[in-house]
Amino acid sequence: KPHISILYFSISKSSPSLFHEIAFKNPLISTYIQLKTNKSFCVYSFLLNQEKMALKVLTDLDSARTQYYHFKAIIIAGMGLFTDAYDLFCIPPIMKLIGRIYYRSPTDSNNLYEVPRTVTSAMIVTALLGTVIGQLVFGRLGDLIGRRKVYGFALMIMVLSSFGCGHSICTSRTCVLLSLGFFRFLLGIGIGGDYPLSATIMSEFANRKTRGAFIAGVFSMQGFGILASSTVTMIVCSIFNCANGGNDGADLAWRLILMIGAIPAGLTYYWRMMMPETARYTALVERNVPQAARDMEKVLDISASQIVEEFSTYLPNSPRSNYSLFSKTFIHSHGLELFACSISWFLVDIVFYSSNLFQSQIYKRYLSNNHNVNAFQEAFEVAKLQAIIAICSIIPGYFATMYFIDRIGRVKIQMMGFFFMAITLLAIGIPYYSYWNNNTNIGFMFLYGLTFFFSNFGPNTTTFIVPAELFPARFRTTCHGISGAVGKLGAIIGSIGFLWASHNKKDGYNEGIGMTASLILLAGVCVVGMITTYFFTSETMGKSLEENENIGINEDHQNESVGNDY
Repeated sequence: KPHISILYFSISKSSPSLFHEIAFKNPLISTYIQLKTNKSFCVYSFLLNQEKMALKVLTDLDSARTQYYHFKAIIIAGMGLFTDAYDLFCIPPIMKLIGRIYYRSPTDSNNLYEVPRTVTSAMIVTALLGTVIGQLVFGRLGDLIGRRKVYGFALMIMVLSSFGCGHSICTSRTCVLLSLGFFRFLLGIGIGGDYPLSATIMSEFANRKTRGAFIAGVFSMQGFGILASSTVTMIVCSIFNCANGGNDGADLAWRLILMIGAIPAGLTYYWRMMMPETARYTALVERNVPQAARDMEKVLDISASQIVEEFSTYLPNSPRSNYSLFSKTFIHSHGLELFACSISWFLVDIVFYSSNLFQSQIYKRYLSNNHNVNAFQEAFEVAKLQAIIAICSIIPGYFATMYFIDRIGRVKIQMMGFFFMAITLLAIGIPYYSYWNNNTNIGFMFLYGLTFFFSNFGPNTTTFIVPAELFPARFRTTCHGISGAVGKLGAIIGSIGFLWASHNKKDGYNEGIGMTASLILLAGVCVVGMITTYFFTSETMGKSLEENENIGINEDHQNESVGNDY
């Protein structure tokens, strides 16, 4: 027998009084309708009302004015991103402390020690691998059992693993590093799970006019996480430096820095548990429209009774789709969009996470006499530099995106960001050995800051936003998780591959391709990102989530219905 959506489509194209006339025009469903003659009108009237109510819920969400809860949701949803950035940017100063403790020889009065690249790489890659797993697993769970049900669990993993990073009871170097790597892997799983859930929850709460700005606001919490990481590190190092001025307390200091980062995330756990399920998930996936209306009434200035009583509105132009993930219909309707989101995220993360290529060059200017400073002073200077970069380039980049994202669109911002990142990398890379290698001055710092500014006022932010807007509600966190997981594979290449590719033979390793070639190659990656954005990325500005998800489906249906009567 035909699927119920065929009958519903017939109704949606006519008034109920013409139901039988329209339905019987198609002999494929006439038998089914004859068997259901006594029940058909009641059943389909009920379905019709449910669809109208669902559309009323979605319409009210898209037209709701900006309210207090939208800003509250930015803090609640953004705290996972805050923890992510805190953890990522506290590693450089922490490795300075760990290096002094476990890699400095007792006879090394000039502090000529060096933390092996393999150790630094391992600390980075363990968290990134965990993030890949977390995005895939929690992304799928968010669609299967609900955003809210797994949201708090992801946060608890982050909180507990952050404390675990600092609670290693080991005393040997190997044991400490293994313990730190293990808990950073778990931390990555929690952070990865938070990405698709936070983006989707914010997209499903926000209205169509300001949705981009609010999702960007969630992502901007990364900038404040970087600033908090640097501030906490400077405060802790200053206190320990004043207390003893030596390296004895360094082992306690780095643990304390890591554990403090878990406090803000832990404080938001209660508020996450109090959040209702998003109305779009409840209405479109669970098909419980009255509950969706009640949930909306709890957090937004919208009347549930009004939705139930005044649900008359337009009808959808296509039947409810029932295709599965990675089916032919899904691939045809959303495969190109998933590819565009994934490849853009992959390319930008290669460039964004390769920023550690410049760190040793920048630190050279500020830490050239590191044999005259203790562990706390060295870590303090590294954290201070990161704070300056956050204030001058990273956070302004996020704010610029928040202001312009719903004015000029996602695609234009993403292309512009890729373009200026390429220009900046070429400006650093081409004259690197002839000038910048020996002149780490204000000009170098300015160009270094521009790479962060145009990354955040560009693809680093838009790749977080677009996957939360393009896909159907029942696949939204899954597809966002897939896009993010592919992106983090690019992060591994950027943070590890280019770190090894750029070093010189005198560093004690096999000679890489050098800084100039590495930076020119990264600029080429940005050009590829700009091209793929232009050809494959869809603009989502000003459209409802349902309009974005139904474009491919409606086109398919129109093609199939040419020459047919319903």
